[in-house]
Amino acid sequence: MSGWRDKLPPVRGRIALDEPLAPFTWLRVGGPADVLFIPADEDDLAQFLGGLDSGVPVTPLGVGSNTLVRDGGIEGVVVRLGKPFAAITADGLEVTTGAAALDAQVARAAAKAGIGGLEFLTGIPGAIGGAVTMNAGCYGSETKDVLVSAHGLDRQGRAVSFNDPAGFTYRHGWGWEEGVIVIRAVLRGTPDDPAAVEARMQAISDRREQTQPIREKTGGSTFKNPPGHSSWKLVDEAGWRGKIFKVSGEGAMFSPLHSNFLINPGEATAADIEGLGEAVRADVLGKVGIDLHWEIKRLGRASR
Repeated sequence: MSGWRDKLPPVRGRIALDEPLAPFTWLRVGGPADVLFIPADEDDLAQFLGGLDSGVPVTPLGVGSNTLVRDGGIEGVVVRLGKPFAAITADGLEVTTGAAALDAQVARAAAKAGIGGLEFLTGIPGAIGGAVTMNAGCYGSETKDVLVSAHGLDRQGRAVSFNDPAGFTYRHGWGWEEGVIVIRAVLRGTPDDPAAVEARMQAISDRREQTQPIREKTGGSTFKNPPGHSSWKLVDEAGWRGKIFKVSGEGAMFSPLHSNFLINPGEATAADIEGLGEAVRADVLGKVGIDLHWEIKRLGRASR
């Protein structure tokens, strides 16, 4: 595959070679993308995908809230959707939103339109594309509960759609495993008083402020909750809350405020963060026999 970067399709958006990805993730770690592509619009993305060498890997990257990019960076092309994919419109009880729109922005737009049922999105750090991909949820609600349809582009740039969220499972939605880049979604809520919706959203925001390290360099929830258990309790009981773990940098830790939130307290490396997660998984498995599974998406090469 040598030389494929010299044969990239023409685009109207931005292309950068060996672009550092740490600034694009909330954990602020990770190596470069071989190629970073920020498309100008849907047509630009479709034409690029259709003209790209079929052997080149393509990885969509949202706002990086639930993503760990390894220190060696990501092979192939990383696609980052920007402002042209962040439009939000409300019509009746449905909200049509671009994949790059932040979850909290969608919740606010719904509230303004008198649509209830989407306020849980206020508690999810990320964008709608990621919410659809992983069936993100919190406080008893999930994306599948409000999703009408999702729309994207496959690896060849062809338009594809999905309208059966009943098949979604815990932290598993549509897009990633199908090789699809989600570009748009339609959500449906229920009629409600805007003031009442906003009050519930504020309560969610206040709760997050008190219980989660939202002002730290974090990746959100690190592990999925095993059936019948809370991951934070398992991490806490194993003694890892606030404990620094180092591999190659200054170290990472699980937040003293919420022990299922990995944080980069300074200049951690991706190896520090992933190493800590794996050490905790092994410790919990050894102590109580429960296998924790990563919720954070870990992408790329350990080294180049």
